Amino acid sequence: MAVKRDYYNILGLSRDATDDEIKSRYRKLALKYHPDRNPGEKTAEEKFKEAAEAYEVLRDPQKRSIYDQYGHQGLEGTGFSGFSGFDDIFSSFGDIFEDFFGFSTDGRSQSRTQQGSDLRYDMTLSFMEAAFGTETEIDVEKTEECPTCLGSACEPGTAPEPCRYCNGTGQVSRSQGFFMVRTTCPTCRGVGQTIANPCLNCRGSGKVMVRKKVSVKIPAGVDIGSRLRLTGEGEAGGNGGPPGDLYVFVQIEPHEFFKRDNTNVICQIPISFIQAALGDTIKVPTLNGKKTFEIPKGTQPGDLFRFRGEGIPSLRNGRRGDQVMQVLIKTPTNLSKKQQALLKEFAKLESGKLSNKLKNILKPGTPDNAK
Repeated sequence: MAVKRDYYNILGLSRDATDDEIKSRYRKLALKYHPDRNPGEKTAEEKFKEAAEAYEVLRDPQKRSIYDQYGHQGLEGTGFSGFSGFDDIFSSFGDIFEDFFGFSTDGRSQSRTQQGSDLRYDMTLSFMEAAFGTETEIDVEKTEECPTCLGSACEPGTAPEPCRYCNGTGQVSRSQGFFMVRTTCPTCRGVGQTIANPCLNCRGSGKVMVRKKVSVKIPAGVDIGSRLRLTGEGEAGGNGGPPGDLYVFVQIEPHEFFKRDNTNVICQIPISFIQAALGDTIKVPTLNGKKTFEIPKGTQPGDLFRFRGEGIPSLRNGRRGDQVMQVLIKTPTNLSKKQQALLKEFAKLESGKLSNKLKNILKPGTPDNAK
């Protein structure tokens, strides 16, 4: 088995060569050893293949990094093993040769099938629709295969004919110096066929614009920015290729009571200071309706409570998060004289407790922070 030469030596470059230097050097070697310029010369053919392999590795940042660290053996783990022949090189570097020499070296017809373009649809859901999922229909405007010609672009009963200018190859050849240059056929534009009787319905395009209702199933638990993919609901493909996909991007309207935190829902529960002090039983809204909530005695402002499993389902496993409730204690206003008197009496009873607490805090030896 022959030992492979160093790629940098093949191109005559240092190991810190720039991308432009690598491309420029390969261009010179490709011109020098091109098989059309050296017909039948085995040495030139080998040098042409060798230079192409070196360029393929050094132009790719990932392959180059692996080669710099581990050499040829490291590249074996990437699956790269060089080129099998000229066709393989020209297939990989078709755009490169066109850039270098001003023409294409790829003799394949351009009538390959093409997948249709993807489409995007922005959908706005209510908070509850996002939480529990829904199924709806959306109107999508897109291209589809012409029902009259079935995508052939020909009038029914007729068929495409091989292009007479290029004999159906999609390419024409001409001599340019040492090279036999193949370029896209100007008559059929690389398709290899011409249509003498174009379909009247689609005007020879093979596609028609339609407005279609598409059913969309929204899973429970989707969040803002979630993306749903509807396979095959995009634009029609070309030359018999498959259609693209439709991507539905989700936006969610805010809720007047709930806010979302991952799979948890957050809400604020206003209560009176009497309820906070003495405790109470109240009804609290949840995603599934009202539920009884026991307010503990001595509840403080900002205290958090939970209803386990009353949140939003997880897209991954379906388990629901919690409903987290923050207590807001409302200060009463517009008190009657009797209410004021009762509160003043309550304040007198509380003032003694507060005085004792202050005495314990400001006992002798404690620094006076007020000074």
